[in-house]
Amino acid sequence: MARRAALALPLIAVAVLILGPLAIMATVSLWTKSGFSMKPDLSLDAYAAFLGGVRLDVFLRSLWVAASATVLMLAVAYPVAYLIATRVRADLVRTVLFLFSVPFLVNYILRTFAWADILGRGGPVSAGLQWLGLTGGAVDWLLYSQFSVYLGLVTAYMPFMVFPIWLSISGIDRRLHEASWMLGEGPLHTFLRVILPLSLPGVFAAAIFGFVGAFGEVAVSTILGGTGYQLLGNSIVSALDVINYPLAAAMSTFTVLIMGLFMLLWFRLFDLRLFLGKIMGRR
Repeated sequence: MARRAALALPLIAVAVLILGPLAIMATVSLWTKSGFSMKPDLSLDAYAAFLGGVRLDVFLRSLWVAASATVLMLAVAYPVAYLIATRVRADLVRTVLFLFSVPFLVNYILRTFAWADILGRGGPVSAGLQWLGLTGGAVDWLLYSQFSVYLGLVTAYMPFMVFPIWLSISGIDRRLHEASWMLGEGPLHTFLRVILPLSLPGVFAAAIFGFVGAFGEVAVSTILGGTGYQLLGNSIVSALDVINYPLAAAMSTFTVLIMGLFMLLWFRLFDLRLFLGKIMGRR
């Protein structure tokens, strides 16, 4: 009974502090806007305004940007995590992983503004390209473009993805590698047939982390994409600015549902013990 009571406390805290606000948000999404306020209702007008207007185009663009940015982040994070799990000495692994967390010691907004200075017309990248003779003048496409948005998303969320992939790869039993080699498979086939399939739970978890962050992004799209660059997070902020709380709640609720489907898919497809590996005591 004591153990159950101790377990119940954090579960109640999660229900109150996380599920409670989500329930309030879903409820407000069914209300209707009335002047500068809103009134309780059971209406789907906010969802109709979201799915039937220009905001749906913003949603689809956000979906594409988040998915493509996640693919780019995986292309960088997986090799890095693989090298840490298989090539770095055990006594240095914690130090290397700590280095990936160092950027998070700096405020996220400050890091994004730093990229704006670096990529600007008078920034060091543009000056370096001119000094090398690769351009005849200041470079305009580095900032306020798709390139700068993708660069900001990758550098902001890619370090998050290294940790679950490393955890999944490091949890793979080394005897499976050795068995593959003894059966005549080379390093490439061993990776494709043993390591990659067994690391997919970590890859999918990393993809969720990266996709969720990129899908709801506001700062990167505003600072690096410019005022005309709209993603779903910017649309939600715009709805809040005009005090259209039901519309903002509807867009947020729809986004949470999409993320919930991804989480459900992960739990249905993968064994959690495969992702947590040795921490769960898997042999």
